[in-house]
Amino acid sequence: MALVKPYADVPGTTVFDADMARRGYHLNQFCMSLMKAENRQRFKANERAYLDEWPMSTEQKEAVLARDYNRMIAAGGNIYFLAKLFSTDGQSFEYAAASMTGLSREDYRNMMLSGGRSPEGNRYKGERKGG
Repeated sequence: MALVKPYADVPGTTVFDADMARRGYHLNQFCMSLMKAENRQRFKANERAYLDEWPMSTEQKEAVLARDYNRMIAAGGNIYFLAKLFSTDGQSFEYAAASMTGLSREDYRNMMLSGGRSPEGNRYKGERKGG
């Protein structure tokens, strides 16, 4: 019997639950490996070779190589683990978040300083007027 996930009804939201943790285990462990300087150096020297040491899916590896954080999250990545990757690239959380929203860093920063994005369209589908 499948677990009922009412939070799956929130558009644009991926909840990191037990299923996502299982799916992204090796992706997240790869990210954690970047906490060690020698692993960061090996990864930077030959990203594909380093990734091939990890039993990740092709989708996960391609997402890492493309630095597509939305794809990584969809493939089980957790933003707190993915932070090790964008930090290895010398990038900030603001940079990663902006890239995930499709906004420039300046536009993302301005949006957040003005109170964040509107909650319209980001509610459970069942909460919307008219269903």
